[in-house]
Amino acid sequence: MATAVTPEPLTALSRWYLYAIHGYFCEVMFTAAWEFVVNCNWKFPGVTSVWALFIYGTCILIVERMYLRLRGRCPVLLRCIIYTLWTYLWEFGTGLLLRQFNACPWDYSQFKYNFMGLITAEYALPWFCASFIVERLVIRNTLRLRYDEAAEPARAAGEQADADGGGGGRAGGGGRRGRGVRGLASNANGYVKMD
Repeated sequence: MATAVTPEPLTALSRWYLYAIHGYFCEVMFTAAWEFVVNCNWKFPGVTSVWALFIYGTCILIVERMYLRLRGRCPVLLRCIIYTLWTYLWEFGTGLLLRQFNACPWDYSQFKYNFMGLITAEYALPWFCASFIVERLVIRNTLRLRYDEAAEPARAAGEQADADGGGGGRAGGGGRRGRGVRGLASNANGYVKMD
C-alpha cells in the first residue's frame, strides 16, 4: 500500500518567480492603459524593463513577509498604507541604485509631485490599489499553492482523479478536479491549491 505524501508549500524562490511575473505583467498592462488614457493610443503599447522582474519579485516577497506578520495585528487598509510606503521606499532605492549605472527604466520628472524623478505622489492611489490586490489575491492564493511530487504531469486531471479513486470529471465525481491528500484539490501539473 502506497503512503500518501503531503504536498509541499512552494519555496521562496518559486513564490518570488510568481510575484515577479505578476508584477511584470501588471506593469505592461498599467503602462498600456496609461498610454491609452493620456494619448488615446488604441495600440495599447505596454512597456517595462527586465529589471522589473527583480524589482517586483523582491518587493512582493517582502510584502508577503509583512502580510504574515501584520494580518492579525492591524486592519487591511492600514496594511495597504504600510505596503504603499514600502513600495515607495523600494522604488526609490532600486531606482537610485540603477541610476548609478544609467539603467533606471523610469523617470517621473514630468510629474508635478515627483522626488528626484524616481518616485511621484501621483502614483499613491495606484500603488495603494495594487497593494490591496497583491495582498487579497496574489499573496493569499500563492501561499495556498502546494507542490505535489506524486502527481504525474502527463496525465489529465480526470485520469489522475480516477487513479486516486476520486472519479473527477465523471458523473457523480464531484466536478472539475480530483481530490488528493487531506481535501486538497489536485491538478495534473503537480501543483495543488488548498481548499
